Amino acid sequence: MTSTSSIRHPAASEVTFGLLFMFLSVMISPLIDIFSKLATATISSTEVAGFRFVIQSLTMLPFVFLRGAKIQFSLKQSWYHAIRGAMVTISMICFVTTLKVMAVADAIAIFFVEPIILTILGSIFLKETIGWRRYSACAVGFLGALLIIQPSFEQVGYIALLPVVSAFCIAVFALMTRVLSHREDPWAMQFQTGLWGIFFCAVVLFIGYGSGSDIIDTAIPDLPAFGYLLGTGIAAAITGILAAYAYRAAPASTLAPLQYLEIVSATVFAWLVFADFPDALKWLGILIVIASGLYIIWREQRFASKPVSDTSEVTRAP
Repeated sequence: MTSTSSIRHPAASEVTFGLLFMFLSVMISPLIDIFSKLATATISSTEVAGFRFVIQSLTMLPFVFLRGAKIQFSLKQSWYHAIRGAMVTISMICFVTTLKVMAVADAIAIFFVEPIILTILGSIFLKETIGWRRYSACAVGFLGALLIIQPSFEQVGYIALLPVVSAFCIAVFALMTRVLSHREDPWAMQFQTGLWGIFFCAVVLFIGYGSGSDIIDTAIPDLPAFGYLLGTGIAAAITGILAAYAYRAAPASTLAPLQYLEIVSATVFAWLVFADFPDALKWLGILIVIASGLYIIWREQRFASKPVSDTSEVTRAP
């Protein structure tokens, strides 16, 4: 077992920079969804996702080479990356499709059941220890999401459930990332995810060509739509880079609560651009989802801080 004295603890200044980078990331992140929603007025959800992958991958490529990150290719590793790419592609298409008919803040708030889903999946597949308190928090968080979904479901039907599908896919993606991150460079991993995302979007668009579907068909973007697509990709690349440096500077458990500020920034942007603002019932649901997520994070921190009395392998709950 590694002694606690050999574990490097980040300096206070590093943690401060990490918090700053994460704060900037969550403040900018809703712009991805704002630009995506604007773009879907004239082009399909899959095309928006595909353009985002292209621009994001091109933006990250110089960083991958400058860091000297090794991109590992093997049949087994490629299979893992293909699944991760498929999960993030499905997630993105589902979420962008939701944005066509739902308010940005509502969709993001529903999506934030992802840490709850990740907690459950981690206990099932990684055998992480999850107590009844966190399971209870998961149940309460889902009830909060239902308060947001219910009025939206009456307005747009089953599309209101797509953010939950999106959250599930990202939870699977995060679970696989945990496994791969111990043996691969994170930048190289993200770059390969982008390449697989481009591939899967291209396949879907090829199948959907000429179908007339606003989800899978292909159209040549006009100048405004191209500007929105460019904005989506650049915003995604910037937030991804900021988050990467944030996690290098500060512990994930310290940064996790800041992610919920994205709901606040999304609400502000959506109100300024689309005049959308959640009603009282949705705000109640949003607050329940946030409270449940923060409680899970707090319990995780308490679990992680408990001393280990033996040399057996210990897995931490998310």
